[in-house]
Amino acid sequence: MKSKIIITNDGSNSLYVPELDEHYHSVYGAVQESMHVYINNGFNFCSINPISILEIGFGTGLNAFLTYLESKKINRIVNYTTIELYPVEDNVVRQLNYPKFINNDEKDFFYDIHDAKWDCKSTINNAFTINKINKDVVLYQPNEYFDLIYFDAFAPEKQPELWDVEIFDKLYKHLNSNGILTTYSAKGIVKQALRKAGFKVKRLPGPPGKWEMLRAVK
Repeated sequence: MKSKIIITNDGSNSLYVPELDEHYHSVYGAVQESMHVYINNGFNFCSINPISILEIGFGTGLNAFLTYLESKKINRIVNYTTIELYPVEDNVVRQLNYPKFINNDEKDFFYDIHDAKWDCKSTINNAFTINKINKDVVLYQPNEYFDLIYFDAFAPEKQPELWDVEIFDKLYKHLNSNGILTTYSAKGIVKQALRKAGFKVKRLPGPPGKWEMLRAVK
């Protein structure tokens, strides 16, 4: 899918996809949203070390980049698996302002995760491995168990097939006991699907521009 770079309200980049009329992140602030939803209410809420993370929607690599930066602060080892059917083109990646906006000293890491080969595990450094899987989430069958899931697919009204109970049931079965799923969407259909899959769902205050988000626990 073709996309174009935009600047969100916090000054960080996101991508807009005309085909779907959809943005990769909140227009109120891409980095603000990712920090609030996935780092503060996901990664920092789960104290397991080493930690195994599954991300639904690699996209721009922002969540992986922020996870690594946060993990360095507390010396956590991260095994990161991420699913993406439509990888962002390399020339677009090189124009994203995340390294400069967040931590330019770690720009090599940001490019290394994008340059890592698809469909195999890559060791970026001694504290972070990444396995990027180029596949439709509907067809993805996990072969391992995770402690934390970042559910960052396009909005339910854009890709409803990614938010139904069958998807969440599959993910639930591959979460460790007390495992966590966190997502920016707090729509009723999402809460219902998560609960039907077996999750205990909690509504939390959302990032700037959004009223609520969800955190679900196995």
